Amino acid sequence: MQTYWGIDLGGTKTEGVVLSAPKPEAVLIRKRIDTEAHKGYDHILNQITGLIDTLKAETGLAPERVGFSTPGTFDPARQAMKNCNTTVLNGKPMKQDLARLLNVPVEIANDANCFALAETTMGIVPDVVPGYQTVFGVIMGTGVGGGIVVRGQGRDKRPFVLNGLQGLGGEWGHNILEENGNSCYCGKRGCVEQVISGPALQHYYKKMSGEDRSMEEIIDRYQQGNDLIASQTINRLLEYFGKGISVIINILDPDAIVLGGGLSNIDLLYTEGLERARKYIFNSREINTRFLKPKLGDSAGVFGAALL
Repeated sequence: MQTYWGIDLGGTKTEGVVLSAPKPEAVLIRKRIDTEAHKGYDHILNQITGLIDTLKAETGLAPERVGFSTPGTFDPARQAMKNCNTTVLNGKPMKQDLARLLNVPVEIANDANCFALAETTMGIVPDVVPGYQTVFGVIMGTGVGGGIVVRGQGRDKRPFVLNGLQGLGGEWGHNILEENGNSCYCGKRGCVEQVISGPALQHYYKKMSGEDRSMEEIIDRYQQGNDLIASQTINRLLEYFGKGISVIINILDPDAIVLGGGLSNIDLLYTEGLERARKYIFNSREINTRFLKPKLGDSAGVFGAALL
């Protein structure tokens, strides 16, 4: 029996899954453990190998290959991890180390790419845009990220992640959106992530009002219509989302954009956010790209890893 093995490596939790087919209902086993990243790189590797051993023991199966969703990027040129929120991974040859420890081939992609692959293969995209060619997956939450999935050509129509020469495919969160905006850990100012992520919007609200509010509170106060600063904050989100996503549409012209992360629950992004993008695209204000809500929830990362 062919099986699909995936590991979603997070800063706090690490999850493993074994699928009997690329379908959400084909889960043979699913396990979650603490990452314990504060104990260092070698400990993370031990946690992963221990989780794989558990999956093998409880299924009686062994993987032929394993896919990994990671909180960062594998740099093909340097053969090392980079841009990881779990900083102990940066500069480490994790792909080679995991292949050696597990004694099987390993594929690695960042969490946004895995999200995009899962939603394209077994999530919302085949339901709504079955004839797609290109899909862009967006993560908007604590951070902002993205992933590109392209349908295969010829006889093999299976979708694949477009990682890029330097592993930067889909990385829209660290392009400058607001000139001379807030400083970002990447070294630039006014990155997309520093403008329309959840923490960035909360920071803006506090700067304007002097009050700490969660995104849920800000959205609620906006909907009630009795908080001018909440209205300014949500309008800021919509305007800059439209401007930022218009660049993706102009470059990729995808069939669909799937929104994930905590901010993807804001319904206005799929209506007013699209209208704001209409102002900026190079197509006489016509947008045929479908803006879609995700279907797989927090399963997308680990399912996408298995599909690598």
